[in-house]
Amino acid sequence: MKTRRQLANAIRALSMDAVQKAKSGHPGAPMGMADIAEVLWRDFLKHNPANPDWADRDRFVLSNGHGSMLLYSLLHLSGYELSIDDLKDFRQLHSKAAGHPEHGYAPGIETTTGPLGQGIANAVGFAIAEKTLAAQFNRGTLQIVDHYTYAFMGDGCMMEGISHEVCSLAGTLGLGKLIAFYDDNGISIDGDVEGWFTDDTPKRFESYGWHVIPAVDGHDSEAIRAAIIEARAETDKPSLICCKTIIGFGSPNKEGKEDCHGAPLGADEISLTKERLDWHHNAFVIPDEIYAAWNGKKKGIASESAWRSIFAVYKESYPELAEEYERRMKGELPADFSEKADDYIRDCQGKGEDIASRKASLNTLNTFGSLLPELLGGSADLAPSNLTFWDGCQSIRNEDARGNYLNYGVREFGMSAIMNGIALHKGFIPYGATFLIFMEYARNAVRMAALMKQRSVFVYTHDSIGLGEDGPTHQPVEQVANLRHTPNMHTWRPCDTVESAVAWKSAIERTDGPTSLIFSRQNLQHQERTDEQLSNIEKGAYILRDSEGTPELILLATGSEVELAVSAANQLEKSGRLVRVVSMPSPEVFEKQSEEYRQQVLPTEVTARVAVEALHTDFWYKYVGLTGDIVGMSSFGESAPAADLYKLFHITADEVVRKSLILLLKNK
Repeated sequence: MKTRRQLANAIRALSMDAVQKAKSGHPGAPMGMADIAEVLWRDFLKHNPANPDWADRDRFVLSNGHGSMLLYSLLHLSGYELSIDDLKDFRQLHSKAAGHPEHGYAPGIETTTGPLGQGIANAVGFAIAEKTLAAQFNRGTLQIVDHYTYAFMGDGCMMEGISHEVCSLAGTLGLGKLIAFYDDNGISIDGDVEGWFTDDTPKRFESYGWHVIPAVDGHDSEAIRAAIIEARAETDKPSLICCKTIIGFGSPNKEGKEDCHGAPLGADEISLTKERLDWHHNAFVIPDEIYAAWNGKKKGIASESAWRSIFAVYKESYPELAEEYERRMKGELPADFSEKADDYIRDCQGKGEDIASRKASLNTLNTFGSLLPELLGGSADLAPSNLTFWDGCQSIRNEDARGNYLNYGVREFGMSAIMNGIALHKGFIPYGATFLIFMEYARNAVRMAALMKQRSVFVYTHDSIGLGEDGPTHQPVEQVANLRHTPNMHTWRPCDTVESAVAWKSAIERTDGPTSLIFSRQNLQHQERTDEQLSNIEKGAYILRDSEGTPELILLATGSEVELAVSAANQLEKSGRLVRVVSMPSPEVFEKQSEEYRQQVLPTEVTARVAVEALHTDFWYKYVGLTGDIVGMSSFGESAPAADLYKLFHITADEVVRKSLILLLKNK
């Protein structure tokens, strides 16, 4: 039987070899955390390499994702479909073993990590999903949802502000099945962190309400094992195990130094290290007895089989609940959702209400929420303004996690990253809200949702200078352009109640990426539509108002500016102009339509085009070209009532008419 140190050294060897072959990477963290990982993965982690998507598996998150070879080594040694050849391709084009862990590249990678702090935030999301699902579905001794979330984090994760946001909330929610390991090696890229990071981390986490196990020797397997047992015994609080480790453990000349943080050790140093570790094998060679000791398939199959036996009894005792659980974990919507959503959209068209789109969003949630128990909402301390707390909402609390709403507090970044963890876990469709301007705080988590193609729904209200008196600090100008330029993101800025309901339906039905819903503070004018126009909204852009003959001018608009475009078109037609108004609530969705449909809406031959939107103008050049014009913002806003601001910045129907007439004269 191989010793624990020898099994951990397999991680060290693979990490050194892969980084050396790639000529780049981070060997120090995997070498330093190998002993912790060996104990956790071999003694405690409940997982099945033969079925990486087993619903009740433990989740493992490497928040300090630059140490990715630690995770790849663990997956390979445990029996996941990540071959030695894949490890040899570390950091190469199309490799499963990318520079940082990328969700979807290899089985067993629970989330994409690399931006420090977001991994632990995702882990909090996993733990919230587990606790809430357990409260909703478990019955008596039939615990069909019963798993842990484990996260590794380093000094960088601790320094990032997002870790404060999410770990504070984790303590408040009493996430007893969240166990984090702090790799306290005292080294970052710039060297010894004592010059810039002197926090008392144990006290910090104790103040959050965590169970803290300090001063664990991260190279003493028995101490590590005892700490994990203690952490698992604490069911009412998340646990932080503070492990003192040596970065680059085993390297005679580089351990404990920043030299091994983000660069290969070098061939000579690897030879010296392997000699010191008593590892006498060529690069990428793992002895059979090491593989046998690591392989987790037999144990994993047995664990899943035991769970399936419990689930079979559960299914017999609670057939409807079992069916609902399976549906939600598959990410499938109720069979009648689409039909009922369409009925509601038609009702909105019939009512014709002039209300703010944030209010239209709330009305939609009151209908859709009752159809979708998987909706898990929230707001960053702005529920009365974002209007996301619908009639059927119940807040999730430490003592009662059966609810469907999270009060995230003023934690926009944390909220968005937690949502990603909830989406990755499955069983929920998370939505979270804040003012559009504060998307800036959360930007990187929003980007990660798009990168991982997760079903996160970001709700942003107070969408333009239309919010008025709060002034330029709160008036978004460039944020929607940022969202629209984010790959895999769908952004909707609806013009009335009807488009708002369609936007929500699209976000909920979408399974291949996140959606941003942009809603107004001020009331918006209802738009009349035919049945054909109603059905075309879901295509992202459609002809809202058309001329009697071939149009000579096209006005494009979104949100609150659609009514300005319609008003301008009415004025222009009185003078004999042929004008088409195109409402484009989601340009990204429109771009996915057929060339035939896009030409039908925006025929190439009509070059006289004016776009109007109370946001940054530059996005619209792709639609109006160099021959068109734009009515919008090129500066920050001011503090004043909304109507005064629209006049100040010339975002008016009269300005649309003026620019349109200039274009038409040029085209004569």
